[in-house]
Amino acid sequence: MLLLGPALTLFVGFVLVPIAVAIYYSFYKWSGFGPLNHPVGLGNYRRAFADTVFLHAIQHNVTIALLSLLLQLPLSIGLALLLNRQLRGRGFLRLVVFAPYVLSEAVTAVMWLMLLQPDGFVDQVFKHVGLGSLVTTWLANTHVVLYTLFVVITWKYIGFGVILLLAGLQGIPTELREASALDGASPWQTTRRVVLPLLGPTIRIWIFLSMIGSLQIFDIPWIMTLGGPAGASTTMSTYLIDKGFQSYEFGYGSAVAVILFIFCFVFALLYQRFALRRDTAGSLTRMVS
Repeated sequence: MLLLGPALTLFVGFVLVPIAVAIYYSFYKWSGFGPLNHPVGLGNYRRAFADTVFLHAIQHNVTIALLSLLLQLPLSIGLALLLNRQLRGRGFLRLVVFAPYVLSEAVTAVMWLMLLQPDGFVDQVFKHVGLGSLVTTWLANTHVVLYTLFVVITWKYIGFGVILLLAGLQGIPTELREASALDGASPWQTTRRVVLPLLGPTIRIWIFLSMIGSLQIFDIPWIMTLGGPAGASTTMSTYLIDKGFQSYEFGYGSAVAVILFIFCFVFALLYQRFALRRDTAGSLTRMVS
């Protein structure tokens, strides 16, 4: 208890107490100034789930999460498998893939905001390769703005997934691949039957981090679009900041923060129960043995 004391104190002070305070504030109509004199019970929560903008924000977060599974995951696995091979300039290629992850979210958002300006660099590239008909106002078109942001998010975070999966590939014994090759398995069969199953724990960790990140995404959408146009790129986090800090509705913003926390917490518990539990149990078994 003596050794755990400092860490436990920090955890309680900077995690549990703020959560409890946010829950307490969420039951009041409060502007952030003065005492809490207007209790509303569950009114803030009912208001949130009756607001179509907030419901669309949840939909946008879910869309980003699903696109991450369908596009980012296969792309990360493919790049990791490629960069795990003996290639000329492999170190440089790894650096190129991982470099965007080193940039801060603010720098990434501002850089892409400039690249995506009307008649900017991205538009010029499309026109020079004969795809000028596809050019649009990337951040002002309600139909494409969310997918444009997803491309930027993918460019920013793909390096982390590749490095994580590369670390998992390094832990797969080469003898297993050689044995499968001696048994007549093709490279594709070896990847499908040997490599990917053994890479499963790393993939599941990536999925967990990606889903939590998708639910909490804030920096890039806020800096690039402020949730616009017309709420087409609003996420739960940008909605929270807009209502809590921009509109001085701290009680309502606290309710939205609690809802976001519950979503992340429930997902983490369910994912731990049904996906990560066997990986953790296997790790503990190997440590004991």
